[in-house]
Amino acid sequence: MRVRRAELSDLDDLVALEDATFDSDRMSRVQYRRHLDSGSASILVASANHRRFLGTAVVFFRKGSRVARLYSLASRPEARGKGVGSALLAAAERTARQRGCTELRLEVRTDNASAIRLYERLGYQRFARIDGYYEDGADAWRYARPLDAATR
Repeated sequence: MRVRRAELSDLDDLVALEDATFDSDRMSRVQYRRHLDSGSASILVASANHRRFLGTAVVFFRKGSRVARLYSLASRPEARGKGVGSALLAAAERTARQRGCTELRLEVRTDNASAIRLYERLGYQRFARIDGYYEDGADAWRYARPLDAATR
């Protein structure tokens, strides 16, 4: 599996995966386009054997902050359970460390058991609940993981 930074030529595939993965809270084509050119975001894509995307991760950075935010992690249904999420998270953590961040935070739906298992297995710690966080009114858990030189 290969994880790399997304390019403008990936825009159609990014939007297609976003639309196929999420029912709400989707990033639009315009948002993806803006983030591809932004210094405050990193969009990563995972693929195997030069095939279509298996998954994507979007990481945001705030000027003056040492905390990065995993905004989105998505994988194709047929790729789930095959290490795509783990590979994207490892790449997101490396990217955050390279930018001087010491922590990666994320939000996840409280009913997304498979994502919660992944995050907890990889050392993320739950520290807050946010009621009504998502467009459809669903609640979120907030997780964080310290990033030190020894982590993955």
